[in-house]
Amino acid sequence: MIQAILVFNNHGKPRLVRFYQRFPEEIQQQIVRETFHLVLKRDDNICNFLEGGSLIGGSDYKLIYRHYATLYFVFCVDSSESELGILDLIQVFVETLDKCFENVCELDLIFHMDKVHYILQEVVMGGMVLETNMNEIVAQMEAQSRLEKSENFPVTLHLSTR
Repeated sequence: MIQAILVFNNHGKPRLVRFYQRFPEEIQQQIVRETFHLVLKRDDNICNFLEGGSLIGGSDYKLIYRHYATLYFVFCVDSSESELGILDLIQVFVETLDKCFENVCELDLIFHMDKVHYILQEVVMGGMVLETNMNEIVAQMEAQSRLEKSENFPVTLHLSTR
């Protein structure tokens, strides 16, 4: 099961934080900091799996991550998850973001947080993987956008002047 999904930039600023296990706010912040320091100190040519930090369960949990441009995508999972499957899931998530935002960047995660959370919710819910078909995720995202646009139709007021 997926315990947490963290996305942070090269400076450790969190851009997306989603916990599927309840932690107090201070512990969540410590987990993000600890995870950043664990991932940052690793060489680019070392494998993308490592044991979880002391705050999130130690050796029973794994951190699986990918580094894209200025962002680290980190999934904290328990021992029942496949490392290669999660790496593929990270790839699907990033490619879906790329399709939805046309060459996704850090600013897209900042200014379109609602869409990013919606996409993530289509992929993972409650710590369980729901969908890995990128085309299906994009189709759901487009359907959601159409629904939002239809609900926000412009209201025009006609004022009569006498």
